[in-house]
Amino acid sequence: MQEEKEFIQELLDPKTQNEAFQKLLLIYQKPLYNHIRNIVLSHDDTDDVLQNTFIKVFQYLKNFKGESKLFSWMFRIATNEALTFLNQKAKMSGITTTALQNKTIDNLKADVFFDGNEIQLKLQKAIAKLPEKQQLVFKMKYFEELKYEEISEILGTSVGALKASYHHAVKKIETFVQTS
Repeated sequence: MQEEKEFIQELLDPKTQNEAFQKLLLIYQKPLYNHIRNIVLSHDDTDDVLQNTFIKVFQYLKNFKGESKLFSWMFRIATNEALTFLNQKAKMSGITTTALQNKTIDNLKADVFFDGNEIQLKLQKAIAKLPEKQQLVFKMKYFEELKYEEISEILGTSVGALKASYHHAVKKIETFVQTS
């Protein structure tokens, strides 16, 4: 934890800020990209949301209180940015976020950055049918292999509630896959 506090000080100090931010990008760019991509699905949209996430991190780092890990704080920002992006995109298109997700899933085959097969497309369709919270919990646990404690810090939900959400999500996905 002391190491993280020192790193945050480097990020805040104008003399070491550029080098520290480059290090931050090196450490967190790929995991944040994967996290955002799991939520928004589209590579191009992910790049936009990732950029906005790092802008917000840079803007609000001075307000970071250290009550959670830097990792959790940044993932919370990324999650909020991704959900806000999806809501705004759906609103601008005049459709629901579920309809937007289904449209995005249908377009995944054409996405050169998607290397999945029919089974993965079916899984994405099943996930899209889940409530938003279950989607987030499932994706963080299944795809990103985050621990419940980490997800709890990111989403601000108890570990018990997360375990229940994940269990319900898995059951719903199993049912969808078996019946379609």
